[in-house]
Amino acid sequence: MSWGTAIPVAEGRRRRDLVELAIGYGLILLALWIPRPWQIIPSVAALAWVLLVIFLSFDGWRAMGLRVAGFLRSVWVVGVALLLAGVAVTIAVRVHTLHLPGGPAMIAKRYWAYSIWAFLQQFLLLDFFLLRFLRLLPRGRTAVLAAAGLFAFSHLPNPVLTPLTLVWGLAACLLFLHYRNIYTLAVTHAILGICVSLTVPGPVDHNMRVGLGYLTYRPPHRHHRSQKDHTVSTVAWVMAEAPTWRC
Repeated sequence: MSWGTAIPVAEGRRRRDLVELAIGYGLILLALWIPRPWQIIPSVAALAWVLLVIFLSFDGWRAMGLRVAGFLRSVWVVGVALLLAGVAVTIAVRVHTLHLPGGPAMIAKRYWAYSIWAFLQQFLLLDFFLLRFLRLLPRGRTAVLAAAGLFAFSHLPNPVLTPLTLVWGLAACLLFLHYRNIYTLAVTHAILGICVSLTVPGPVDHNMRVGLGYLTYRPPHRHHRSQKDHTVSTVAWVMAEAPTWRC
């Protein structure tokens, strides 16, 4: 599979991309590492900044993968994610770590919001970070590594999510460059994220928290768990969910 190629651009555009990346990523990290309720300010600012710069420097529907073309050719990725999720669930059943919230209807009710977050995360990873790194860096391979590296770095200090997101970040960037379709990757992201939430015990991955939320996590009392305790907290790229991270 191709690593993609860097995009030759004018020096002025390169400086603009660098500033956009620095401000956007800085706001995301700030939202992850300050306590509630202050994190809502950089969270909203980060989301507004990303949407503004993408609107002002629109790369086109095809370049951003916001199109139907490529969906059917890449839908096999969703199948692989379902297969991996099935294997993970089988293992979790055998080692007694599976914690289902109920039937399929309850899972859909509880995790529908995470599916939206999954799309937003892919949007940030691919349409904001990767496209700019392709213009900033001399080789497509370096751009993929840089985007995936930032994606994983923002999941620190979670020892489960950090390596998983590095692997998925690399795969998502490569698949995006090959198929130019964000929708299958968003669906895949949602499947894998929900799978982690259902198969990894909360005390192990701190209910998928990152940043300060991971460090301040406290396991809920066994007899007082609420639905909220099992809900997947958004990972690093979901600014809209940042105010609900428990810090």
